Amino acid sequence: MCIILFAINSHPDYPFVVAANRDEFYARPTKKIDWWSDYSHVLGARDQADVLGLPGTALGLSQKGKFSAITNIRAPSEKNPDLRTRGELTAKFLSQSKPIHEFITDHQKSFLQYNGFNLLLGDLSNVTRPEFFWVTNRLLVGDKIRQRKTINPTAISAGLYGLSNAMLDTPWPKVRSGVAQFAQALARDSGKFNQDAMYFNLLADNNNFSDQVLPSTGVSHEWEKALAPIFIQTEHYGTRSSTLLRVRKDGMFQMIERSFQQNELTNTSIFEGQLEQSTTQDR
Repeated sequence: MCIILFAINSHPDYPFVVAANRDEFYARPTKKIDWWSDYSHVLGARDQADVLGLPGTALGLSQKGKFSAITNIRAPSEKNPDLRTRGELTAKFLSQSKPIHEFITDHQKSFLQYNGFNLLLGDLSNVTRPEFFWVTNRLLVGDKIRQRKTINPTAISAGLYGLSNAMLDTPWPKVRSGVAQFAQALARDSGKFNQDAMYFNLLADNNNFSDQVLPSTGVSHEWEKALAPIFIQTEHYGTRSSTLLRVRKDGMFQMIERSFQQNELTNTSIFEGQLEQSTTQDR
């Protein structure tokens, strides 16, 4: 994922809405969203399996009400190609029954063994009182990205958020623009699942930004410019999928994924279902 826009308890009908673009090399094998054959309660796209772990996923949802999504942190000078795929973290969380806090505790040490990431973990088993946390294994020191020595999850309260390849709500131009357009889309959404065009219009925004406002992440100016839009288009790398997930107060959800190859729309997948809801008021 290169940008994730999400809203928690910010719409009268939807306790949770997420609109996201996943950017990747076109040559990387990826399956479109579907219910997983090995974990039939999990819905999401999947990458080719890492030789050491589960096939990764950038964004997924389980019928038990668990949500997870991940982005990498752009820091090319510190990237280690020998480390495990970060997408397996989302797959592990979604496929297991562990609550968020237990999952984080169990992975305190292993989180440090991945390249930089932002991990969103959500619990919608009590859909009107969802729990969300942001986990990262990196730390911003001045204008430099550094590795954390310990993991300190951050609880996310009600509101609108934008996450790209830096810290949560880092005001990159695409994040600011995305959050503003996302707020407008939410305001226009009357709570009907067939109203999705405004979300996909914002995810298709390929407008670029002036050099003066571009972030400096350690890549060349040309690459910084190419990666700046919400929807990325280059010869070999770009937006591979746009995903919209909306969860209603009654636990009904709809997930739509539009798949792209070389900037061309190749597939649209739509899934609807019912999340299992907790029978207790307190977790």
